[in-house]
Amino acid sequence: MYYLFDFLENEYQLTGASLFQFITFRSALAFMVSLLLSTIYGKRLINYLRKQQIGETVRDLGLEGQVQKAGTPTMGGLIIILATLIPVFLFAKLDNIYVIILIITTLWMGVIGFIDDYIKVFKKDKEGLKGKFKVLGQVGLGLFVGVMFYFHPSVTMKSELPFSEKIANTHLFGEAHKSVKTTIPFLKGNEFDYTAVLGWLGDNAADYAWLIFIPVVIFIVTGVSNGANLTDGIDGLAAGTSTIIVAVLGVFAWVSGNIIFSDYLNVMYIPNSGEMTVYISAFAGGLIGFLWYNTYPAQVFMGDTGSLTIGGIIAVIAIAVRKELLIPILAGIFFAENLSVVLQVGWFKYTKKKFGEGRRIFKMAPLHHHYQKKGYHESKIVARFLIIGILLAVLSVVTLKMR
Repeated sequence: MYYLFDFLENEYQLTGASLFQFITFRSALAFMVSLLLSTIYGKRLINYLRKQQIGETVRDLGLEGQVQKAGTPTMGGLIIILATLIPVFLFAKLDNIYVIILIITTLWMGVIGFIDDYIKVFKKDKEGLKGKFKVLGQVGLGLFVGVMFYFHPSVTMKSELPFSEKIANTHLFGEAHKSVKTTIPFLKGNEFDYTAVLGWLGDNAADYAWLIFIPVVIFIVTGVSNGANLTDGIDGLAAGTSTIIVAVLGVFAWVSGNIIFSDYLNVMYIPNSGEMTVYISAFAGGLIGFLWYNTYPAQVFMGDTGSLTIGGIIAVIAIAVRKELLIPILAGIFFAENLSVVLQVGWFKYTKKKFGEGRRIFKMAPLHHHYQKKGYHESKIVARFLIIGILLAVLSVVTLKMR
């Protein structure tokens, strides 16, 4: 649609065609189309999944209401993926490197999650895809994303000029250049350059910055996708918290890609990154539409098809807008779920080795199951986690000026 209306405007001066030049207009269209697709056609997909008996296999963990969830259609992440990609192909600039990377991320993680769900459903293996293969897929995506962000010539940033030079040159920023700088929240001199870690190499440090940057990207992609996967344990939790996170990342993407607002807010100006707003809007619409059917009592589960994809997309967007160090705050729910599992397993192994008997910090991990074990209804847990998620989202937005 972007290229069609660009052609119509240039060749025939069609009235209104110039609207498609505006990211905000195309983002609004992408959101509405995605929301309609996920709500209207999502119901048809759910009925198809139910007809094919593609239902959730539930492990008995002794949680209230768990048995009743058995047989609920899973692989609902397909709703999110399709509702995201169709509006993106319709309204985004498909030659934009950030959009291309996000499309590949969606398909890559979607395939890994689909294979995992397929094994669970059709092979009747509750464990699904073996952990080492799942991690290998996540690491592979992280490697691809890291290489693209580091080496692709279109992934650049512009540094803000000193005030005197702005006046003299009437330019806000200097020339576009390659950089591995990122944002440190809350600090006034809030830029961290990965090259600084290799400062001992002297003038050659910049040539080897990829040795630090790419492993960091791999770690973030793997960690966030696992965090989203662990959060997907009760009705509406993963989709709800992800929607809040994605909305904030949409603000960051739009600001970072807008030369006026990036100057006003003194954040990195990343040329062409604003186009991600169209993708993020479509993604948010898909999540909200999925949430229509995933709220308690859920009519469909996203499965790993959805949760791994969600985590991968969030990680890639955060890295693209140079806000990856903000993830522990913005994606605080994912971080807490991940941390609860690490602490639980680590403490259990340590105490078993030292005392001969494994001890637990939480009644059950991930964290949301701990509160279920304490007797909280899952709707109450989800509502309170979402409130915390909103508070963390507001704090993340405030970091734009809190320096």
